[in-house]
Amino acid sequence: MSVCECFVLLLLFSGGILAASDQVDELLAAAERPLSPPLASAEHQPPAHDAGNNHTQEASLAAAIGSTARVLTCYCEGHCPGNLQNGTCETRPGGSCFVSVEAVLDEETKQLVPEYSHGCMSPEQGGGLLQCKVGTVSPQLHGKSIVCCDNEDLCNQDLQPPYSPRTTTTPEPPLADPNSMHLFALTLSVCLCVGGLVVLLGAFFWVYRRREKRKPAYLMNSLYNTTNGHMPIADLVEQTSGSGSGLPLLVQRTIAKQIQMVHSVGKGRYGEVWLAKWRDEKVAVKIFFTTEESSWFRETEIYQTVLMRNENILGFIAADIKGTGSWTQMLLITDYHELGSLHDYLQKRVLNPHMLKTLAHSLASGVAHLHTEIFGTPGKPSIAHRDIKSKNILVKRNGQCAIADFGLAVKYTSESDTIQIANNSRVGTRRYMAPEVLSETLDLNLFEGFKMADMYSVGLVFWEMARRCITTVRGAKNTTTCEDYALPYQDVVPSDPSFEDMYAVVCVKGVRPPIPQRWQDEDILVVLSKIMQECWHPSPAVRLTALRVKKTLVKLETDCTIKIV
Repeated sequence: MSVCECFVLLLLFSGGILAASDQVDELLAAAERPLSPPLASAEHQPPAHDAGNNHTQEASLAAAIGSTARVLTCYCEGHCPGNLQNGTCETRPGGSCFVSVEAVLDEETKQLVPEYSHGCMSPEQGGGLLQCKVGTVSPQLHGKSIVCCDNEDLCNQDLQPPYSPRTTTTPEPPLADPNSMHLFALTLSVCLCVGGLVVLLGAFFWVYRRREKRKPAYLMNSLYNTTNGHMPIADLVEQTSGSGSGLPLLVQRTIAKQIQMVHSVGKGRYGEVWLAKWRDEKVAVKIFFTTEESSWFRETEIYQTVLMRNENILGFIAADIKGTGSWTQMLLITDYHELGSLHDYLQKRVLNPHMLKTLAHSLASGVAHLHTEIFGTPGKPSIAHRDIKSKNILVKRNGQCAIADFGLAVKYTSESDTIQIANNSRVGTRRYMAPEVLSETLDLNLFEGFKMADMYSVGLVFWEMARRCITTVRGAKNTTTCEDYALPYQDVVPSDPSFEDMYAVVCVKGVRPPIPQRWQDEDILVVLSKIMQECWHPSPAVRLTALRVKKTLVKLETDCTIKIV
């Protein structure tokens, strides 16, 4: 039985009790009405007549009660005393006659049919009042309908109780709420859109991966295709995915096996550089000593960093390890620049103001590209070179610089806040080391410190460039002059200074390269002298950033009176 059914029964039961109490009140009122006149007249009669009056009151009360709770004769059928089939029955005083109908299942037809019953209802059942009210109010709920009467004998013979048979079929579900239908349609539409988008992205990714897998094979075919000429390396690099990380590994190893060494062009502390040819195209091959495997690995890793390619960074082509059981060569193949390093270039040539500006601006642009972190997919970490010097900078045919030698470089990613320092025993060039590096006060956990150490070295390279820039001699219009090429601190430290030598000069004495007076006669030299002095300031926080230097040199073309901020 449900909660609602229990609640209805409770209400009906309460109503039956109230109705029964109303009938009792009526009986008491009827019993009191005959007594009122005798009581009212008794006040004016003598006491001798009290006994007669009491007898009269008792008789009136008995008559009233007898007329109210009388015995009824009722028609009975299916509910007769003594198991009689049909007939009559008599109620007890206060009882009533009833007729009921109930839906029962016919065994033959399997349908619900009405079954009627007539009979007497005793006063112990509430005079039939409670059952009659319950059966009349909710016949569908109880499956039975009862109608009672007590106005006359056989009053129930012609009564017809209401009949509403219960259905055996499953009730139809309620109609859907329009709002719920709208919500369902909206949810379904969103799911379909999201599903379609996922399928579309999956298909795009699948096609992209297939194309990427085909590229090495396509590039390999282009390497071996000699019928229609060969593809230049610059064009070959452009056929990569465009991430700026160089050629696929298989293509790199193929190029490394096809190069032909021509002659050595230079030898340093950590390796040797050769001029080589690949299909009649000049390339530079840096061969690392076997003890410098970590430097080769680090430089290869830096060159293959995503979005590393830049016009002011030495162009990387391939890297490979080749050899036999007795010897091993670690190769790094890059673009070849016939003008050589900036160190060699400045010894052989003098610069005019335009050439100086081009060299300085391109160097600042290359360092700014290294120091700048590029966010996105793919992105580029921030990189500090840690060994900037004139020997690690190449001069291109167009007069611009190309930064090389990344064996000591460190990478920094802001998302993970991690600095990747190579496990390398190699140290930088002491002549170009910043004061905080010489004094060992550089905080290795702060990447900004590495970038500011780079800018100190950039200031020294600017000084080397500026010495070779010609200016007009005062008083002699057709006479120009410039200083001989010199390394920074060349006149105060040995050719191969130690840490102690550089620490005493740079940190203890605070010596910096001299600024000649003639530089004040040329605008580019005036600006560049201010920049270099800011770059080699003892405090790293005061030094200019690479981006600030780059922007300052760009503005120099339009405004020669700019301030260094």
